Amino acid sequence: MEKNELVTLVAESVGTQGEGVAKAGDLTVFVPYLLPGERASVKILKRKGNIAYGKIDELITPAEERVRPQCPVFTRCGGCQLQHLRYREQLRFKTNLLKDTLRKIGGIDAAVRPCERSDKEYGYRNKLSLPVGRQNGENVVGFYAERSHRIVPTDVCPIHPAWSQPLIAALKNFMEKCGLDGYDERTKKGQIRHLVVRELRKKYIVTLVATEPISGIQYFSYLLTGIFPEFSLFVNINDRDTNVIFGSEFQRITGKETYECTDGGVFFEAGPNTFVQVNDGVRGRLYDKVVELAERGPVIDCYSGGGLLTALLAKKYGKAYGIEIVPEAHACAVGLAEKNALTGAMIPVCGKVEEKLSALLDEEGDATVILDPPRSGVERSVLKELLARQVKRVIMVSCNPATLARDLGILTGTLVETETGELLKAEDPHTMYEIALLQPYDMFPQTRHLETVAALRWHG
Repeated sequence: MEKNELVTLVAESVGTQGEGVAKAGDLTVFVPYLLPGERASVKILKRKGNIAYGKIDELITPAEERVRPQCPVFTRCGGCQLQHLRYREQLRFKTNLLKDTLRKIGGIDAAVRPCERSDKEYGYRNKLSLPVGRQNGENVVGFYAERSHRIVPTDVCPIHPAWSQPLIAALKNFMEKCGLDGYDERTKKGQIRHLVVRELRKKYIVTLVATEPISGIQYFSYLLTGIFPEFSLFVNINDRDTNVIFGSEFQRITGKETYECTDGGVFFEAGPNTFVQVNDGVRGRLYDKVVELAERGPVIDCYSGGGLLTALLAKKYGKAYGIEIVPEAHACAVGLAEKNALTGAMIPVCGKVEEKLSALLDEEGDATVILDPPRSGVERSVLKELLARQVKRVIMVSCNPATLARDLGILTGTLVETETGELLKAEDPHTMYEIALLQPYDMFPQTRHLETVAALRWHG
């Protein structure tokens, strides 16, 4: 089987990226958007050894689980991978994805509960991050194609609320009227790089990311008044050659510096760079589960963001620390503690987890530790600290099954570290932590991504 050859295949399973996996003799072929049981004519794009990658040339026999995608640029935009799959099957896929990833990467064979569904299958995201660029001499607004920084132009995104469509139109209007160009990553020219919007209970924080101060910004503010009932507008200056969206400088054009909301009986504040989970309904159920699993205080909440979960823990158990490296998020957490009369019970700590955790464990030796890291997972030094201290209760919240599998493997002893730092599957694992719960949540419907809560108890 060679490149550009057409071959008829039947998908047998789904891969970790949501693609169909088919067999052709000894060859394994990965085909995006092909569902198990479907028969298709596939064009081979690349082959390396016994692995090949292809694309559907003609779908011959569609599966009953196939549905019509709502997005006009689905398969071209890299944001969603599963819009063609019936929602109940998406949940089954994510449950199995977590099981398979834990086994393959972490050597962990543990019971996984069925993935909890999202109340909203579409329109669930409270945050929009919209890249803006320049391609073929024209401004483009849309989303990145899979594994690239090529922007796929679009006027609407169904996984975002209805306000995303008029917002995209307003941005295009503003750039055209004010003679502004999207940022070209090749030439490093152009003024507008991103538009980021956060919705907080019908209040909106809008941030325009630019390479320089923008003239005519008041016109954009005027356009936003026709879309949002209450909003703040910021300009963030980022003139660096980087993939990071925000620079360090935010300029408030109009509206409040932060907005206060209520969630789970807690008043909290969020600004333009504060992390809040993107699916409000799923976030509430996930946080309720974490609070339940903590069982008792004190609690050390690592990677705590703006402090909402820390506050919920403090209210329930009387004492909770929150470690957060982003100064703005830390400041929000400090304000949150004051507004909720939790000063003394909720203790925000600004700094790196790997630098602050040890001292807190010295002070609170019997604390429950919660780890809610970014996609890159938990620093290995933090995991070693937990093992050395034999912390009795650890709860992990992860948005990346691969790094979760690695981190759980280290904590449970199914992975061992060599002298060079390489992780290998243990031939005779010595149980240190045992997994009491693995609960996936569908924080991100229509995509391959999921959130997982894992509860561990010291067993060593």
